Amino acid sequence: MQSTAVAHRHFLNGAASFPLSHFKPTPSTASPFSVRMSLREDAPSLAVVGVTGAVGQEFLSVLSDRSFPYRSIKMLASKRSAGKKYTFEGNEYVVEELTADSFKDVDIALFSAGGSISKQFGPIAAESGSVVVDNSSAFRMDDGVPLVIPEVNPDAMSHIRFGSGKGALIANPNCSTIICLMAATPLHRRAKVLRMVVSTYQAASGAGAAAMEELELQTREVLEGKRPTCNIFKQQYAFNLFSHNAPVLPNGYNEEEMKLVKETRKIWNDKDIKVTATCIRVPVMRAHAESVNLQFESPLDENEAREILKKAPGVIVIDDRASNHFPTPLEVSNKDDVAVGRIRRDESQDGNYGLDIFVCGDQIRKGAALNAVQIAEMLL
Repeated sequence: MQSTAVAHRHFLNGAASFPLSHFKPTPSTASPFSVRMSLREDAPSLAVVGVTGAVGQEFLSVLSDRSFPYRSIKMLASKRSAGKKYTFEGNEYVVEELTADSFKDVDIALFSAGGSISKQFGPIAAESGSVVVDNSSAFRMDDGVPLVIPEVNPDAMSHIRFGSGKGALIANPNCSTIICLMAATPLHRRAKVLRMVVSTYQAASGAGAAAMEELELQTREVLEGKRPTCNIFKQQYAFNLFSHNAPVLPNGYNEEEMKLVKETRKIWNDKDIKVTATCIRVPVMRAHAESVNLQFESPLDENEAREILKKAPGVIVIDDRASNHFPTPLEVSNKDDVAVGRIRRDESQDGNYGLDIFVCGDQIRKGAALNAVQIAEMLL
């Protein structure tokens, strides 16, 4: 069902060889009994738009893992993908071509098919009565469209509910924003962040399944002494890193960096927060890493910060200085929680008004599909 690159491989995506006792376990695939509990007549009808992509496939995985209740599910994609068959929770489904008529009697639609598709079909779905949870950037900065991380700002969507008879649009933040704010928000609530400096180290998964496949292909080609295939990225990706491939804007920032700046301000409802970012693409398969420097209004020492983060929902702390063990992308791949470590006082600031932290999170899961399904759960 999934592409070779998306499949769970121990050497690419994490495995039990790591001491993962820190993590809350990701639920296993639902048993036949729990499947029947998920498929219920009193539950919402679902649609997954972009079901053949990396995030679309992860939508299905997360829905099953979390036993999300549904009475029916439509699998929607482009005309090119229509007719493909998938087995989901013991039932076979045929992918349908996405059209303006696809959303009749659909209560909740999960979108991950790119911004242009979302702009075209998202409003149509909402006008048909569907609540759309959109993973693209199409509506994130629109006034009136909630931009939601459930652990961070659930109240932003408190007026939207399944069964109200009214459609709506809800935006999933960018992956790098979600992963950053999962860690920064608990500290922001305690000491108020005045300025945040973020450097990201972003995985291939952020550019989709084809980019993951190309990274795997390039790695083999380079090791065999061949010229690497560069179709998705216009330069060698394997054994290399480069500035994020998003378009560069007149101010010198690229679009990915400005997403983090603008989305943080909207999610935290603070237009005055100072945020700057540098986003880098690294040859990692599916989990992002971020170095985050925080400047606070009130003092916050590293020990209190560590305790706050240990209690934060969806966050785990891996901060073992004695063994030099801190979060890694491989360790968090296929995991729901965002890992935080390297928690230390910023020596360039006086007193306890600054901290440095290092954050890792699965880009496809919490950075996309899991966050969207958690939003859908809040609608119930």
